[in-house]
Amino acid sequence: MSEVLRAEDVHVVRDGRPILQEVSLTVRAGEHWALLGANGAGKSTLLSLLGARLHPTHGTVDVLGRRLGRVDLRELRAWVGHVDPRHAPAGPLRVRDVVLTGVTNSAAPLPRWSPTPAQEAHADRLIATLGLGELREARWPTLSQGQRGRTLIARALMPEPRLLLLDEPATGLDLPGREQLIEALDALRREHPQLATVLVTHHLEELPGHTTHALLLRDGRALAQGPAADVLTGDQVGKCFDLPLVLERRDGRWSVRIRRRA
Repeated sequence: MSEVLRAEDVHVVRDGRPILQEVSLTVRAGEHWALLGANGAGKSTLLSLLGARLHPTHGTVDVLGRRLGRVDLRELRAWVGHVDPRHAPAGPLRVRDVVLTGVTNSAAPLPRWSPTPAQEAHADRLIATLGLGELREARWPTLSQGQRGRTLIARALMPEPRLLLLDEPATGLDLPGREQLIEALDALRREHPQLATVLVTHHLEELPGHTTHALLLRDGRALAQGPAADVLTGDQVGKCFDLPLVLERRDGRWSVRIRRRA
């Protein structure tokens, strides 16, 4: 499989304080990575590097075959789908209009810009894939948090990126909203088998069953990484969060609890 991302010996330092240290990661087409760690572990910083929003202090990052520092970041970001659940459209746009702003990467439709019939058809297909077909004319303020999250995923996919980055997409979702999101991500995987994803979360229960790989971050360093079945164990995740944990996987999904003391 072709490489989509490669980070080698990455360091990020801010105000003299190390945020990331010696982190390396390779993501290939069709792989679905989970990025886990406690608050302050460096997850969002690493995602910003992978999404061409930040330069490393040391080390190299190649995104879609282009090295950060040798390419216009704005141009590169257009080919990376970055889903931030805190994104807010400018005004009470319809779901379909929000999705179409993914073409122009703007908060609202640009003046004197109109989507092509092909772009409109692509938006409608994404809306249907993400389970929003009946809501395509609904206004943003009327949507639930989960519906907004799925709308933003469709928006991020409008430029047909090879890479989709999801920054805690289940934030603020209730149980039905979380499960609908996970079902939508699974549908997306089936329809776009070459798409690579990196999903940041604190909670293993939020991971889709099709997660293929995982990276555990602790204090800015990679504690473990590799195939999900090898990395997502009670011992490994327990070290990551400094807790005695028991992990179970049933029907492809993970659950976690604190190990009781004898």
